[in-house]
Amino acid sequence: MSQAELAAQKSGAARLSVVWNVLLVSLKVGVAFFTGSVSVLSEAVHSVTDLLAAGLAFYAVRAAGRPADEVYPYGRGKWENVSGTVEALLIFGASVAIIWEAIQRALYGAEVQQLSWAIAVMFLASTGNWWVSRHLFRVAARTESVALEADAHNLRVDVYSSLGVLAGLALIQATGYVVLDSVVAIGVGLLNIKVAWDVSRGAIGPLLDIALPEEEVQLVDQLLRQDPRILGYHKLRTRRAGPYREIDLHLFVADDLAVGEAHELAEDAEDRIREALSGVRIITHVEPWSEQTPQDRARFLHWRET
Repeated sequence: MSQAELAAQKSGAARLSVVWNVLLVSLKVGVAFFTGSVSVLSEAVHSVTDLLAAGLAFYAVRAAGRPADEVYPYGRGKWENVSGTVEALLIFGASVAIIWEAIQRALYGAEVQQLSWAIAVMFLASTGNWWVSRHLFRVAARTESVALEADAHNLRVDVYSSLGVLAGLALIQATGYVVLDSVVAIGVGLLNIKVAWDVSRGAIGPLLDIALPEEEVQLVDQLLRQDPRILGYHKLRTRRAGPYREIDLHLFVADDLAVGEAHELAEDAEDRIREALSGVRIITHVEPWSEQTPQDRARFLHWRET
């Protein structure tokens, strides 16, 4: 699948998330003020952050899909990581506000009414969020989009938090204990803080140019071993930028290898890596074996035997 097709899929999924969150925010905010439920209000606040996150994800995936230019010579792939980081901050901030409001309601009391409407909206929210998040997870896995994955995590947490709020409202209706509304809201807030932490870990790493996972680096090593013309390599650097894996390295070749043959060797190695890993942008440099240090020669003397 081409990068253009992947970009179109990401853009469509992000647009769906924005539309769904607009509908959800409208329903939750209206019901929260109508019923006076702080747990529903906490869900409304979370949905507002989800809407902002969905908007960021929509912009990020469109920006990340644009080609490199003079201003962005390496492309805009990291916009997705920026989006994921901002989403994590939004979730964290909203969660703290939810917990604070719930504590205030628990201490000073608040009336909750018309619970049937709130229960109906929470059921609709959990069902819709499950379907939309499932779609986003699938597209994120297919396109390796950090922004969409963060958005999908947000909505998947909404599924569980909406079900928790729904259960809490049902208990309030059955028992009359209004304090349960605040207890459920605090639980939702704590769960959202955990999600914010998980999302930030996945998004910030590529912004700091952390290397690709060890298994992917080992795969690159195995692919290079397949060509007997490659005597070794060094200066391997890897990083992630949005949907792209960026790799550069120096290959060791025999001194008597012609320039054209060395170029063909390097292109063959790049093609094998691109076939094994998606979204690879790779640069290779060829060096003669005789110019390598004794340490590098010793390290690769039995390279293919290990």
